[in-house]
Amino acid sequence: MNAFSWTEAAEALADEVTVTAPAWHEAVRATPRHRLVPRWWRRVPGSVAREWEVVAPPEGSAEQLRAAYGDDTLVTRVGAAHADHAAPGGRGRGEPTSSSTLPGLVVAMAERLQVQPGQRVLDVGTGSGYSAALFAHRFGDDAVTSVDVDPYVVEAARARLAGFGRTPRVEAVDATGELPEPEYDRIMATVSVRPVPASWLRALRPGGRLVTTLAHTALLIEAEMGADGVARGGVRPDPATFMETRQAADYPAKLDGVFRAARTGEGEEVRPPVGPVPDLWREWPLRWLYELDTPGVETRAATYPEDGRRVVWLLAPDGSWARAEDGTSPVVHQSGSRRLWDGLERVRAKWDEKNRFPLHAMRVELTADGGHLLSPDDAWRFPA
Repeated sequence: MNAFSWTEAAEALADEVTVTAPAWHEAVRATPRHRLVPRWWRRVPGSVAREWEVVAPPEGSAEQLRAAYGDDTLVTRVGAAHADHAAPGGRGRGEPTSSSTLPGLVVAMAERLQVQPGQRVLDVGTGSGYSAALFAHRFGDDAVTSVDVDPYVVEAARARLAGFGRTPRVEAVDATGELPEPEYDRIMATVSVRPVPASWLRALRPGGRLVTTLAHTALLIEAEMGADGVARGGVRPDPATFMETRQAADYPAKLDGVFRAARTGEGEEVRPPVGPVPDLWREWPLRWLYELDTPGVETRAATYPEDGRRVVWLLAPDGSWARAEDGTSPVVHQSGSRRLWDGLERVRAKWDEKNRFPLHAMRVELTADGGHLLSPDDAWRFPA
């Protein structure tokens, strides 16, 4: 590829990601994503410490165009360090804090909004500005407001969008608080939230639609606002994972101090597990149900190569922890003010009682005063 072939690359991307959403083909084909993401972070191969290296290829180079027009997420900010500010060959460390979401997911979520001409769209999580560019191309710049908590991200996206003629409203605000405008017909978030902010539900007009994900899960929800002020909908069968909304430059530190105590320490309570020790990375619906039931618990896991023993840790900000080990003599250690493994076993038992319903069978009801996810029989409710 050369500097003049980005249009062919963008068309190939459009052919790939709009098969089930053909109305978005022209917007994807016409949007120069490479101009929105000139540099990004790439995970250092083999790194176990969340270490990243900056990628800054020449504009229009084959490397840049392959990345920009691949259906992949490009991480643009790690911790408090944006790739734009990294020196050549620079390294970063931490969790991703901003990105350009993979185009196929942006298109799929935008299609779910069912935007109609003349409607106002709120794009939560500006990132590189790519989703704002797609909405603005289809429905006009004046129809689109995009917000992000990071002033630099907003400044860069606004300038880069304007560089190819796109001028949606782009503002630096905490989207969990008050919004730039009082009313919207459609809200799409490429950051995750929980609870769904009251400001979104106050701003969503009757008949308006909302698409977002719930924090610390991959549950993609959509809901339509009723005349009674209740947005009703459900969980989609296709999961999606996004960074959580944040109010500071970086996310709170991981619970490494709690993990040091939990890693091999003797628990205040030691007992056999009830049933098998689950693999929470394979049994992800159970992990997400536990997160809905007991939010804010950090999960870690390891498999010891010498004997194949699998270990799962649950860590809480208040210092409570649990460690469950399988193998020939399965055992659970728990310490702190809460018995976290008891909670996981309770959630699993209740889910078993309800025949392990698929999570996309859950309903959603949201109001500005609070919302819930409900099991198919409506008897199990989770704050949302």
